[in-house]
Amino acid sequence: MKQVQYSLSRWMEGGGPEAEIVISSRVRAARNIKGHPFSCLASGQDNEIVMGKIKAAISGKEEFSDFTCLPMDDISDLEKQALVEKHLISPFLARESSCGALLLRQDEAVSIMANEEDHLRIQSLQPGLRLEEAWQEAERYDDLLESELEYVFNERYGYLTACPTNVGTGLRASVMLHLPALIMTGQINRFLGALSQVGLTVRGLYGEGTEIVGNLVQVSNQVTLGHTEEEIISNLGSLIGQVIEQEQNARQVMLDKKRAELADKAWRALGLLKYAQILSSQEAIELLSDLRLGYDLGLINEVDHKLLNELLILIRPGCLQLLAGRELENSERNLERPVQIKEVLERYCKGNN
Repeated sequence: MKQVQYSLSRWMEGGGPEAEIVISSRVRAARNIKGHPFSCLASGQDNEIVMGKIKAAISGKEEFSDFTCLPMDDISDLEKQALVEKHLISPFLARESSCGALLLRQDEAVSIMANEEDHLRIQSLQPGLRLEEAWQEAERYDDLLESELEYVFNERYGYLTACPTNVGTGLRASVMLHLPALIMTGQINRFLGALSQVGLTVRGLYGEGTEIVGNLVQVSNQVTLGHTEEEIISNLGSLIGQVIEQEQNARQVMLDKKRAELADKAWRALGLLKYAQILSSQEAIELLSDLRLGYDLGLINEVDHKLLNELLILIRPGCLQLLAGRELENSERNLERPVQIKEVLERYCKGNN
């Protein structure tokens, strides 16, 4: 039985363009293999056949030599949860897929979900505002797979998918943003309305159905039909650029008016993360938001983006229990969370001395 090991994904390393506001960029392409029903409607036997074709398509290819195949039936629910928290698989693949699997590149920058809602969902996840780079990576593996597999494609509609909103290019691009100034000043609602009018959707940290916590939002395209891949990437990048500019302006106003208060919040957040004995997931993510803002405004220099991104993931229930090596009740997780945070902070301090 394969096991999922806790490790840093490439997007968690920080850096990249506009890293003060943009945490990560993700591009995902949905594809289906001709002659087989969509995974979400197929029998277990049908999905086994599809899985066999996918494995045959990558077998012996040098480009896939650094990929690991993780069948969902071979890993625990806790390991699946950790993969969701790291944005490597969808909740659907974790909960509902039949004969589903994850093909994961060693650096975790590319993950391919097999037998999710669609036969293939090819994803690239990059640090900072790197939509073009994410698309190029996803396209590379899309082309490799298409050279061995015949996709379902309609001359009029494009790639056919299980969900009608993915029909066309099958491309979903999204950006994870940290927008504390727009949220704290109450300007965010105006931007949410404006973005929805131009075909974008805004969600919380873990996508559809999740609330905005820790001032973190995902912005992505809603429709893929009628637009080329290049247009989707370009339009999203342009609109994200406008959001970044507005967030920067709001941050500067806050800095001019409330420098001492913002610095105090950041240092208090660091103190609590270092010395608290009990921390809920909600409180931890809010403290990390205060600390990230203080760092990005130059008010505190005790951290960096790589550390903040790692902490953002390890405080989540699945990753936290994976690190602890056992399943924990909620109250136990609140006790374990400060322990794991302290270990990471101490390791970071030693590495910088």
